[in-house]
Amino acid sequence: MRGVSGDFSTMPLKDLVVHLGNRRSTGTLNVERGDVRKQLLLRDGHVITASSNQPREYFGQFLINMGHLTEDQLERAFATQAETHILLGKILIMTGSVTEATVRTTLSHKFREMLLDAFTWEEGGFDFRATDVAPELEGLDVSVDLLDVHREGEFRETAWQAIRAVFPSGGVRLEVDERKLADRKAGSMDDRIVQLAREGLSIDGIALALHATDFFLYQRLYALYRQDALRVSDEAPLPAPERGAPTVVVVEEDDDDENGGGVIGSESSSDEVLQAAQLFLDAGNLRDGEALARRAHEISPSEHTQKLLRDAEARLLAELRKALMEPSRVPTLRVSAPHLKTLPLSSPERYLLSRIDGKRDVAAIVHVSPLQELEALKFFQGFVDTELVKLTPRPLS
Repeated sequence: MRGVSGDFSTMPLKDLVVHLGNRRSTGTLNVERGDVRKQLLLRDGHVITASSNQPREYFGQFLINMGHLTEDQLERAFATQAETHILLGKILIMTGSVTEATVRTTLSHKFREMLLDAFTWEEGGFDFRATDVAPELEGLDVSVDLLDVHREGEFRETAWQAIRAVFPSGGVRLEVDERKLADRKAGSMDDRIVQLAREGLSIDGIALALHATDFFLYQRLYALYRQDALRVSDEAPLPAPERGAPTVVVVEEDDDDENGGGVIGSESSSDEVLQAAQLFLDAGNLRDGEALARRAHEISPSEHTQKLLRDAEARLLAELRKALMEPSRVPTLRVSAPHLKTLPLSSPERYLLSRIDGKRDVAAIVHVSPLQELEALKFFQGFVDTELVKLTPRPLS
């Protein structure tokens, strides 16, 4: 077998994984759904390295999520990496931040979770290209057997059924019974979950604040539920977050139009939205152009809309980096913490605002955030535009 490609509606990833595992395949496996892309390098039916464009699946985020590293330690390691170009894991071992055993365990966990997360995808596609020999990789020799991942996936199918019977959606909020939590350790994962639940965050909000993958968090929530320490609140669930939701762009209409205005991208055809996106981009309005390009791709995805969207994202990212991070700028809140709690903010917005301490610059906050860089910078620009946040250039040392 030299290669195989398809979509998950006809061949779920779990079936592809057992197929490649049984054949002890070597090559490169790419999977994607919407804007999410993952790449895994296989050798003899084992994953030997993996990358993702989801920040919560970055190696550093797994270390934070599993309690092995703090955000400050990760920031310092990133700074060293930028200067030396040494692999992040090697830097962390050299500086004594984590042990080699921890790096190996965390990498193995990352490889598994990247695949298992995609086992539930019903949309998207895959592409596997076989090679005779896998390249030699720099760094630690870590591998995960695809057949082990498949067996774990079968277990999780049953586990998810039990979990969803208790926690039907990520939008629900939680109530805590303090009497059942006497033995929890301060600073532990359970302790952090409880603190965030007390603050009124939904499960989606807790996942974002903890940099947590879905199964890792829900597994802990279910354990707390079984202890009668936590239950779903009677409050109405929050709506599911819309990643990459388009900006609303109001357009002037004729006076005799009964609506008095319209929104590009709401009822328009894909061609109209595509043309509007191109016009905005050509005119230098990158924020609205990127939003419309995204909407056009959602309405009628094609190679053309995908290319336009990626071009728009790249141009907008460059513009926002220049505006918010070049030179280094430190954000501070213009409003009080009590006032922030009254505002109708999304979980990602609340997370980013909670990281503002008057010391870290925008780049540092974005770098260790579980959000995509472009998404986080769009939120920061929104904070500045609505005067929630003030940016101050960092003094030169």
